[in-house]
Amino acid sequence: MKKGKVRVTGCLLAAALMMTGPGAQVYGSPLAGAAEAADIALETGNTPTAGVSEALAQVLVESSEKAIQLAAQEKEQVSENETPVVTSEYSDIAIAQVDNYVNVRSESNTDSEVVGKLYNNSAATVLETTDNGWYRIQSGNVDGYVKCEYVVTGDEELAKKVSTRYAKVNTTTLFVRSEPSTDASIIYMLPMGDDLVVTDESVDGWAKVTTEVGEGYISKDYVVMSTEFVKAESKAEEEARLAKEEEERRRADAAATAARKKGSSESSSGSSKSYSSPGSSNGQAVASYASQFIGNPYVYGGTSLTNGADCSGFVMSVYAAFGVGLPHSSSGMRGVGYEVSLSDAQPGDIVCYSGHVAIYVGGGTIVHASTPESGIKYSSVNYRSPICVRRIF
Repeated sequence: MKKGKVRVTGCLLAAALMMTGPGAQVYGSPLAGAAEAADIALETGNTPTAGVSEALAQVLVESSEKAIQLAAQEKEQVSENETPVVTSEYSDIAIAQVDNYVNVRSESNTDSEVVGKLYNNSAATVLETTDNGWYRIQSGNVDGYVKCEYVVTGDEELAKKVSTRYAKVNTTTLFVRSEPSTDASIIYMLPMGDDLVVTDESVDGWAKVTTEVGEGYISKDYVVMSTEFVKAESKAEEEARLAKEEEERRRADAAATAARKKGSSESSSGSSKSYSSPGSSNGQAVASYASQFIGNPYVYGGTSLTNGADCSGFVMSVYAAFGVGLPHSSSGMRGVGYEVSLSDAQPGDIVCYSGHVAIYVGGGTIVHASTPESGIKYSSVNYRSPICVRRIF
């Protein structure tokens, strides 16, 4: 009997090894049940070859079930002990911290071709890090390499500081309210396509924004939210921008010359007050012309310098007198002409704010169609934080 049992056990061991394979990880090894399977085979009178399949199959099924149970328990234990890692949306953002700009190159060395420029406080997404101290980045249409020493990565506070959160209007007229409730009073209105700078989103379904009359709340149901960074500029984009700026200057000169020859003037049909025609083709002439309309009314959606205009309608109509076509949108005016810094602002430059736009007249002062209560007036250029300054002339 013992010899028979040993023989059966040997057969079961061999079969188990063939089925599990060398090096297989076994939980509650099927080999441990080989002796038991041998006893079953001998007691039933089955020969080793006849009973081995059925007996071994039962052993392996039971062992497999135990293996699955143990694996599940171990996985559950690991999940309970692991600390979830929360990755910031800004973790792979690199912010340039340089005096002016850093070159973006085609390869990770200073001898390679310059494919673009990443200006100070501009942002890029880090794609990889090289062994020799460079980042491969993607920013706008630029894909290339910058030295690690010229950018800062993983700084969420810096990323938020240099980015701007916008709410773009996607309804005919957006109401800005005094409180985050549809029952609150309306303090400001914006047309389709305009946008506002968002300062807080802690109230569910609402965004706190800055407007000409102060901060207010808008429903997120009527806007498209976005976060904007200044991106790198490719060589082709830089060349196109410079060509556009030159063309804008040329067209402005031609328009101003035509306006002087025409010698036209604008006057209100309901007023005896007259206004001088546009002067020469420079920013000072624009500022002087715009300043004539101080005291005239603000009218939402209006474009008349005498009978009423809103902020973008005022700027649009002033420049129209010089033959320059501009969009009737404060957000659209952020893309006209070319950008200059606030410290370099000159008379005639367009100053863009959250949901508002004005004309710089010099000495830290702007002229703008402010509100229905105040009409067209002068204000300090820093009465609110400008988003950008654009130059036409």
